[in-house]
Amino acid sequence: MTNYWLMKSEPNVYSITDLQRDRQTIWDGVRNYQARNFLRQMNPGDLAFFYHSNSNPPGIVGLMRVIKNNIADPTQFDANSKYYDPKSTPDSPRWQTVIVEFKEVFPEVISLEKLKQKFNDDELLIVKKGNRLSVIPVSETVAKNILNRLFIK
Repeated sequence: MTNYWLMKSEPNVYSITDLQRDRQTIWDGVRNYQARNFLRQMNPGDLAFFYHSNSNPPGIVGLMRVIKNNIADPTQFDANSKYYDPKSTPDSPRWQTVIVEFKEVFPEVISLEKLKQKFNDDELLIVKKGNRLSVIPVSETVAKNILNRLFIK
């Protein structure tokens, strides 16, 4: 069974275009326990919507697929990284992540505003006021609506 996710990145840090160029990437640097727990639930074959945050407009810009899960985020061990965690060790890593591969760029951004018009915060957490999680689950019903682009005009 395929699960669906939404994963946020600022386009000036790592964009859908970067993923398209690289073909795959490790989704590193997540330092929120709830988002980390969602990363731990991901399985190869799961699909994730790529969401550009801190952009104009913010929104879903494409699709990627999880190809490897339960990877220790290497940035937690790098003392020169802003994501370094001195309490984390290779024997007991605190931060796990996934490797994703590029699937597609959407023909237009599905803006946060469009998402708010279509879904309420019980249906899609990204539209909830104050939500700052960088990784969230997406229900199959919502995912199918997004994938079918039923509300893009």
